[in-house]
Amino acid sequence: MPAWLGVDRALAGWLAWRQRADAVLVADAGTVLSLTRIDRDGRFAGGRLMAGLTLQLRAMAEGTAALPGPPEPGELSDLLVQEAWPAVTRAAMAVGVLQGLAAALAVAFRQARAEMPSCCLVLSGGDACSLLPLVKELLAGEADAAIHEPDLALRGLVALRPLEGDQARLRSAST
Repeated sequence: MPAWLGVDRALAGWLAWRQRADAVLVADAGTVLSLTRIDRDGRFAGGRLMAGLTLQLRAMAEGTAALPGPPEPGELSDLLVQEAWPAVTRAAMAVGVLQGLAAALAVAFRQARAEMPSCCLVLSGGDACSLLPLVKELLAGEADAAIHEPDLALRGLVALRPLEGDQARLRSAST
C-alpha cells in the first residue's frame, strides 16, 4: 500500500479483493467519488478521485448565483425519482450530476476490465444506492459485474481486528 493512500481506500480495496480473490474496482461514493483498482494479486493498481454528488451540487449552488442551494439529504431521493429530464432546477441539478457520476463509473469500469478482464465493480458509500441502478443500466450486458457492498471500509477495519485469543498475545508482546 502506498504511504499516501488513504486508509479508507486501502481497507475497502483490501476487503473487496479478499472477498473475491480477484481484481476489483472499488467505487466509494461519498463526498468524493474515489475509484481504487486492486489487481488480482491484491496490489493497489491506481485510482481516480472526483467530487461526489453532494459536493458537485454544492459547488454549482455556490459558484452560480442563479442556481438554488443543494437539496437537503432527505429531499435528494425525492428529486431523483422524477423524470429523466426534469423541469425543476434542483431536480435537473441532481439528475445531471448523478447521471454524470454513473457515466464516469461505467467508463472507468470498462477501462479497468480491458486491463483486468475478470474485474468486478464494487460500489460502497452513501451515494452507492442511488448510483447502482444507473451504472447497471449503462453496463447492460455486464451489469452482474457491479455489486453493492455497504460500509466496505468499516467492515474491512472490523475484519482486521485480532481474534479473542490473539489479544492476550498482543498485550504480552507489547510489554
